Amino acid sequence: MQKILLAVVIALSLVTTVLADTSIKEKGKEAGQAFKEAGKETGHAFKEGGKEVGQGFKEIGEKTGEEAKKVSRPVGEWFRDAGRKTGAAFRQMGRDIRGFFTGR
Repeated sequence: MQKILLAVVIALSLVTTVLADTSIKEKGKEAGQAFKEAGKETGHAFKEGGKEVGQGFKEIGEKTGEEAKKVSRPVGEWFRDAGRKTGAAFRQMGRDIRGFFTGR
């Protein structure tokens, strides 16, 4: 009787160990899949976030470029006018100097 009882206990312990081992393996696979999916979702979220940030920078750049064009035209005109006036002043100064030395 003891031998039969011992055999049953050993058989049950082996079955429980195998079942426990299988359960742990399955849980490990499930955890691995969960990590894999979380990684994919995180990567996708970063990709989408990067696109949105890039689009935002693009829009800001376009607006900044338009504003720069608006500002640069008057600045360019000012420099052109200042250059013309400076040139005219130097030409007149040259005439005055020439007139001083030639007695005109």
